[in-house]
Amino acid sequence: MGYRIITDSTTDLTQEMIDELELTVISLRFTIDGKTYRDKADQSEMPTKTFYAKLRDGKMSTTTQINVEKFTSVFEPFLQNGEDVLYIGFSSGLSGTLQSACIARDDLQAKYPERKIYVFDSLSASMGEGLLVYHAAMLKRGGTDIDSLYKWLGENVLKLCHWFTVSDLNHLKRGGRVSTTAALVGTMLGIKPVLHVDDEGHLIPVSKVRGRRQSLDALVQKMAETAIHPEEQTVFISHGDCLEDAQYVAEQVRRKFGVQDIRINYVGPVIGAHSGPGTVALFFIGTQR
Repeated sequence: MGYRIITDSTTDLTQEMIDELELTVISLRFTIDGKTYRDKADQSEMPTKTFYAKLRDGKMSTTTQINVEKFTSVFEPFLQNGEDVLYIGFSSGLSGTLQSACIARDDLQAKYPERKIYVFDSLSASMGEGLLVYHAAMLKRGGTDIDSLYKWLGENVLKLCHWFTVSDLNHLKRGGRVSTTAALVGTMLGIKPVLHVDDEGHLIPVSKVRGRRQSLDALVQKMAETAIHPEEQTVFISHGDCLEDAQYVAEQVRRKFGVQDIRINYVGPVIGAHSGPGTVALFFIGTQR
């Protein structure tokens, strides 16, 4: 009967791509203004622009991981139907969601011993996770079986490069990514951090540059340092409601590397609650993270 690729909403893929790739996506939740919403790609519960407008107005948002019961309810119908399951999940370095998936897997494996249930830690976030899922779905479409795909993920996950910059350091301060002093001084001096997701799946500040344009150029420079045959790649860019800045990065990537296929989408509300408006992130395959 084949197998199903399941992932979560922190991939920040468009609904069109989810449908095209035949993915099952489980929503994390976010709470803002005292009300909780599902993080849905079709933005049906809250438009992403509305979410960012609330953040700019000073509203705070908190997020909730996926629990064991939800994973069980999503995985089990496929297993009952004779299909295997491959779940590619949000980085264990950023959320406890993956641990819930592992518990659900163990419970269901005892119930369906003849089925394969794989849980893979993407060690990735936003459209970095999305790009890994995209490659997995394309391999599946090309006929790759579940065992070979799981092996491919293990061999390639640390080649999935994430480079971010943010406009406002205060969101990272609230998440403990930068100190209060660094956020205050950086804001006064116009300092913009350049961050990446490391081999353990944590968001790590790497360098600081002065000025927004320089921080966007720094993302492209990081791609120049490690990208493997960039002209042949599909590249993803996500943004915290700053499309023009994302398009600027896309144009630099096209001009410098000859990349033809670039997909741009929002940083969704779950990731955006921690990175804030004005985030721009660039994702590609490289020699190392």
